[in-house]
Amino acid sequence: MKFKGHPERKSQTVTPAVCVLSRMRRGQQKMRFSSLWLFLFLTITEGRGGFLERDEGIKTKQELNVKKQKPLGSIQEYELLLQVHYGNSKKKRELKEFLKSWAPPLFFLPEPVNIIRAKATTYCGYQNGVLRCACEDSYSWFPPQCLDPQICSLLKAGSLQSCDCHSSNLTQSVYFCERTKVWGTFKINEKFTEDLLDSSSAMYAKYTTGIEMQLKEAYKRIQGFESVRVTQFRNGSIVVGYEVVGSSSTSELLSGVEQMAKKAKTYLCKLYALEEDSFRVFGEAQCNSIAFGFGFENDEYTLPCSLGYIGSITVRCQPSGWHIVEEMCVLSELEELKKDLTELASNNTDTEAAVSSLVQKLSMVIQQSPSTTAGNLASVVSILGNVSSLKKNFTVSNSTMENVINIADHILNSASLTNWTVLLKKEKDASSQLLASLENISALVPSTALPLTFSRDFINWKGIPVSANLSNQGYNYETEFFPQNTPSPITGHVSIGPEQFKKHLLHTIISMTSLTLGNILPIAKNINAQVNGPLISIIISNSSIDEVSLTFSKMKLNLSQPHCVFWDFSHLQWTDTGCHLENETANLVTCLCTHLTSFSVLMSRTVSPAIVPIVKWITFVGLGVSIGSLILCLTIEGLFWKQVNKNQTSHSRHICLVNIALCLLIADVWFIVAATVDTNSGVCTAAVFFAHFFYLSLFFWMLLLGFLLAYRVIFVFHHMATLLMVAAGFCLGYGCPLIISIVTVVVTQPSDGYKRKDACWLNWSDRSKPLLAFVVPALTIVAVNLVVVLLVLTKLGRPAVGERLAQDHKATVMRIGRSLLVLTPLLGLTWGFGIATMVDGWNLSWHVIFAFLNAFQGLFILCFGILLDSKLRQLLLNKLSPLSCWDQASKQKLPDSSVKLRFEKTFNPFQQKGLYVFSYTGESSHDIMLTQFSSVEQSGES
Repeated sequence: MKFKGHPERKSQTVTPAVCVLSRMRRGQQKMRFSSLWLFLFLTITEGRGGFLERDEGIKTKQELNVKKQKPLGSIQEYELLLQVHYGNSKKKRELKEFLKSWAPPLFFLPEPVNIIRAKATTYCGYQNGVLRCACEDSYSWFPPQCLDPQICSLLKAGSLQSCDCHSSNLTQSVYFCERTKVWGTFKINEKFTEDLLDSSSAMYAKYTTGIEMQLKEAYKRIQGFESVRVTQFRNGSIVVGYEVVGSSSTSELLSGVEQMAKKAKTYLCKLYALEEDSFRVFGEAQCNSIAFGFGFENDEYTLPCSLGYIGSITVRCQPSGWHIVEEMCVLSELEELKKDLTELASNNTDTEAAVSSLVQKLSMVIQQSPSTTAGNLASVVSILGNVSSLKKNFTVSNSTMENVINIADHILNSASLTNWTVLLKKEKDASSQLLASLENISALVPSTALPLTFSRDFINWKGIPVSANLSNQGYNYETEFFPQNTPSPITGHVSIGPEQFKKHLLHTIISMTSLTLGNILPIAKNINAQVNGPLISIIISNSSIDEVSLTFSKMKLNLSQPHCVFWDFSHLQWTDTGCHLENETANLVTCLCTHLTSFSVLMSRTVSPAIVPIVKWITFVGLGVSIGSLILCLTIEGLFWKQVNKNQTSHSRHICLVNIALCLLIADVWFIVAATVDTNSGVCTAAVFFAHFFYLSLFFWMLLLGFLLAYRVIFVFHHMATLLMVAAGFCLGYGCPLIISIVTVVVTQPSDGYKRKDACWLNWSDRSKPLLAFVVPALTIVAVNLVVVLLVLTKLGRPAVGERLAQDHKATVMRIGRSLLVLTPLLGLTWGFGIATMVDGWNLSWHVIFAFLNAFQGLFILCFGILLDSKLRQLLLNKLSPLSCWDQASKQKLPDSSVKLRFEKTFNPFQQKGLYVFSYTGESSHDIMLTQFSSVEQSGES
């Protein structure tokens, strides 16, 4: 049996007692089960007694809490939740009638109780080995949670929503099927007090009772209305939140509440002074939970922690629900232990026995704690830090060291990593302090207490005394963990050669390995990598060891490019000084270091090592072909520049093609420079800048080609001076890319986020994404050019009267259109696959396709920009033909009469009657175009 307090009061859970009915249920068509449960809510009242309190904090285990003090004369209301095995529908009706008249002798309530309402909301049963629950008629789930969010998930199949649970233990369930619900808020012009956050306070009861009474009176005539309950008080004057429950649809109930808004405000004003225009109702709450109440996007609240905890918790409403922004909820017992340790140190009574007793108490408290909060983590780190910094002659016993390892194992549990994330936002060095404390405490274990070994789920510890054998055999340490859902164990190995122990006399060697501690040590924002092995610490006091070999098992096999690193306590970051990669296999990484401290391996999700040779081969072969093709493009343009530039359109087109080829050629050269220089050099940064600039200029000249196409087809009669057009082209083609490139480097370079750490190219990491300054303009230009080509094709297919292009202009326009139609998709696909390599960097196909398309862009421009032009192609063939010289000589020897015969017929432009217009087509008055608008033959005229 589970008692659930009235939602405006803090309710908690008691061990459930189950009433069993042996018959099967009939008439239920929604779902068929072999075993059925029915959940019923009973609303009960009692005249005097205690408050039933609900835990509004983050504790997961709920308990019944009864307070003895309560204002006299008040009526307290509770909800009683029953989980019942039921039979047929008749038995269910009989059960409900029985419960209505039942007055159970509840031991914790001194006064008799009355059951004023009973409702059956949720039914469950096993289906294919999964516990599936659904709602009774007129009840529904309120997404995104159902029953217990930890073990249940809400599914929707057609019109029926069901809740599938992977456990039959639903004692922690809080989200049952309910009637239609709408939410409302308003503000009271009174000073907010902390008592309104405590449901056991007299002030909380006073406000709740008064508000509910007035709202019930206002809403009671709404069709389908069942109840109204105050659920929360928030700061900002007094912000009251309440929910209205009814049996009608959401829209009907919301409409009814809105219509009664004026009446509700009138009733509330009898008791309180309301702020103007603060009364609002909502049909949906974006965030809603038992712990934090309801809210809407970007709402942020700070609430006190639950009973037994000290501190507060701040949450913010995001699209996915409530998210903890800051939480410092500390068990009161931990605060007492911190005070006790401070007194020991100040009174010089920090004896081994006293400290050992305190650490033992800490171990018991932290392991019995129902949840490891961020506040608890901070307190434990502080206590262990104080223990490690006690007076120098202090030693740690075996039992104390074991308790410390037990504490560390508990707070390093993988389930606590989320709370570590919350803590590290406020205390960035908390995880580093923990590692330092564990190493310092380990160093306090005397050699007489060794050898000693502790193996736990998330931390292993081993200490041995130094013996003469080490100078002959060396030191070897092996450890392994068996995390869940991992096919093979995570291992670590340390090897120190025997020659290292002949230099100085040593006493103890402590080896400590953690499965998760490395993951909570912060990684610099400019490093796109993560810890991919256990954290291994070697502690040898006063050692001069200058060579140690460490082998790490890879936790994630899809990461590559290992970097051997150690934790630098002084700078609070991972550093590779004195460490280098010795060997790498499919599952292991071996490092060699020249000092002792805490080691691990950083790896990143980038290109697989197996892909690199293939991609490099394609890239360099393609670049060679591309550069040769571009040089050939520029050579052809230079040879036939005068022959192809017969009009302004053709002249502008070839200027664009020459600059496209030139930009790509220079960009390819800088690409080769970037591939050969050191990634940490200034040349690398320069290569990134110029490659970015010229690749971007390539796309902007492609955009100019598209504008030229649109200009010549759409604005047939508009004329722009050639010099002005060329000047505008160079401003757009080089000016815009230069601005984008400079802004990108100025914004990202100061924070060291401009280029990648492993390559000379624009960065793409969680912190900095300057690559967007190339990808976004490039893909935008591709999209614009495709739209331009489609518009031009449409325009050419349906020209307006008098807008037909001259034959030579039309031929040039068609050449531009063909080039854009082929090159634009190719360039767009190239960088589309480039994005795919970043999203799915482990896929070989993306890298091969991107390398191929990117490397052969010069060849594409030669084929589709130059050779696709029939006029250039003919000129090139004539130039290369062995008979071309003879043809030219023979043409020069032809008699003049042969030429004259070609113009025997006199040219008469006015052969037809109609309206003619003369217009200039060039910069000189000698360039004249004659356009006939209409020609009408008139009958009867000669």
